[in-house]
Amino acid sequence: MKAQKVIISSVGGCGRITLNRPKAINALNFDMCRTIIAALQSWEFDPEIAAIIIDHSDGRGFSAGGDLRALYENLGDGGGKALDFFRTEYRLNHLLFTLAKPSVCFMDGIVMGGGAGIAMPSRYRVATEATTFAMPETGIGFFPDVGAGWFLSRLPDRIGQWLALTGSRLDGADCVRLGLATHFLPRDGLTSVKARIKKTPDELEVILSDASVSPPPARIDETHTDINRLFAADRIGDVFAVLNADPSVWAREQLAEILKKSPRSCKVALRALAECRTLTQFAEIMQLEYRVSSRLARKPDFNEGVRAFVIDKDNRPKWTPPRFEDVSDEEIDAIFAPLPENEEWTPLKRE
Repeated sequence: MKAQKVIISSVGGCGRITLNRPKAINALNFDMCRTIIAALQSWEFDPEIAAIIIDHSDGRGFSAGGDLRALYENLGDGGGKALDFFRTEYRLNHLLFTLAKPSVCFMDGIVMGGGAGIAMPSRYRVATEATTFAMPETGIGFFPDVGAGWFLSRLPDRIGQWLALTGSRLDGADCVRLGLATHFLPRDGLTSVKARIKKTPDELEVILSDASVSPPPARIDETHTDINRLFAADRIGDVFAVLNADPSVWAREQLAEILKKSPRSCKVALRALAECRTLTQFAEIMQLEYRVSSRLARKPDFNEGVRAFVIDKDNRPKWTPPRFEDVSDEEIDAIFAPLPENEEWTPLKRE
């Protein structure tokens, strides 16, 4: 019997969504997003459901993101299926963000890309000593989406810009320090905490608070000041100027990392975070991100990035254009321009 990629269950007053695609680190595809949406909609106004758990069954982590191999294959038909995926995934992100019922996501292990898009909109977000959080999209010719315009742009100071440009990884303690996680729990205590929530879901917040422990020192504190100084600009050329002028080894490492990324993607990422800081509604951010993704997915760099790191795995993408200075402001403006009215992203209709 073929295993379900998402396991939906409810016990007492607790709904549970368990990602169950461990060999792919729970990479999200179109059907998985639809299954999760259906479960959330069935529970949102059900008086018998008091709380919702979101977790994964086993393997290396919660979710490594969207199913890039499937997206790569779907781009061959002109991108229609890929855009359907983005539209649906963003509706899931928005549904979680605005959900009437409290949800808790257990961010154990790898939490990247689309996985962060499920975790971050949850009301409570639990990190562990095994948590690895990142938004690495600029490295595959894309940009941090799935609501990253909300949660990265609202991180302290310039942390979000640094994460978007470099794809750097955070651990569980970092996530707590930056507000990406609301609680820190030991990994070996998760099973008992989930059992308590299922038994008394109306006490969700109290259970999480009682089980939480103090995380170890956050590594992000060691570089926070340098990040603010080196990543203060919203234009990539200005960031490069500051990095090039800094003699520190750490600055050289950051510069070398950014130079591996898609030039177009880096410019888009900085522009997206700058614009999203001014938006007050999550739906506005999802609409902006859909405009960008619908265009960026059909640019050559996304296809090439997925080929290099997922399909052929030669890790040697050839970006088009290869130089940052060859990506014009006019092209970036066009990527962010409104879509025709009938193509714009819209939230799900709610009861």
